[in-house]
Amino acid sequence: MTQHRSMNPTEWSLLLLLSVIWGGSFFFTGVAVKELPPFTIVAARVGLAALALLLGLRLAGISMPRAPKIWLAFFGMGLLNNMIPFSLIVWGQGTIASGLASILNATTPLFGVVVAHLLTRDEKMTGGRLAGTIVGFAGVALMIGPSALSGIGSHFMAELAILGAALSYAFAGVYGRRFKAMGINPIVTATGQISASAMLMIPLALVIEQPWTLAAPGLPTMAALVAIALISTALAYILFFRILASAGATNLMLVTFLIPVSAILLGWLFLDEVLAPQHFIGMATIVAGLALIDGRLPRRLFGPRGRDTLSN
Repeated sequence: MTQHRSMNPTEWSLLLLLSVIWGGSFFFTGVAVKELPPFTIVAARVGLAALALLLGLRLAGISMPRAPKIWLAFFGMGLLNNMIPFSLIVWGQGTIASGLASILNATTPLFGVVVAHLLTRDEKMTGGRLAGTIVGFAGVALMIGPSALSGIGSHFMAELAILGAALSYAFAGVYGRRFKAMGINPIVTATGQISASAMLMIPLALVIEQPWTLAAPGLPTMAALVAIALISTALAYILFFRILASAGATNLMLVTFLIPVSAILLGWLFLDEVLAPQHFIGMATIVAGLALIDGRLPRRLFGPRGRDTLSN
């Protein structure tokens, strides 16, 4: 299965859109976690998203596959891509700030480069890809600022949980490549893995947290749950599997570099937040890292010599 090393304009556009959608998930989670426990939030997120996607398929006249092999893959993907990382991130965000969570989540491409190198034949690590990943991560840290790192180490288990989520996402990116080989289109894949996640998470939340015993959440929390389910999950995963099928796991993981950029720009556009010099420096560093990973600009600037250096 051949994957694109350099993404085309459509894939870059979809990746940017996905970063905006997922950038909002940290905000929505931050609202919901004030009133609801983690498993309940994740169960509501995947449950509502599954209902929306199943309804969409029904209206479109598309049927879900029934083969046990395919559903086993859906459950595997749901575990790696939703159940484990969602639960770890929500639990971690109950203790650490969203800025630090974003930085730790941005280690996903670092894990992704290593996991893809070890587990695939066509997404091997190159000098340019590794360098670009490190530069991109540095850009995220620069943009969010050193203040976000001031408390690092003080909540070790919460920080470890976010890193665990990033590692799970990296494995999910590689694992999800199999759906293209099975001939399953992105919306069916998104629906299957979200539905499988709901089947796993809802009983878990009911047994462990007994949400019916909790105080009724307020309107902001309810709105946050709907938004994180329909926008940051249902729509996001349609884009996720579309990008994964054509651009590959390593390129897809770059979205975690762009999520903080989207969050800060959205705050500037809609919340009158101020853009500081560190934001521009961080964004420029991220762009440089993405250019190194993409590879086309270094090849144009340095020709065969640059290509040989970056491919080693």
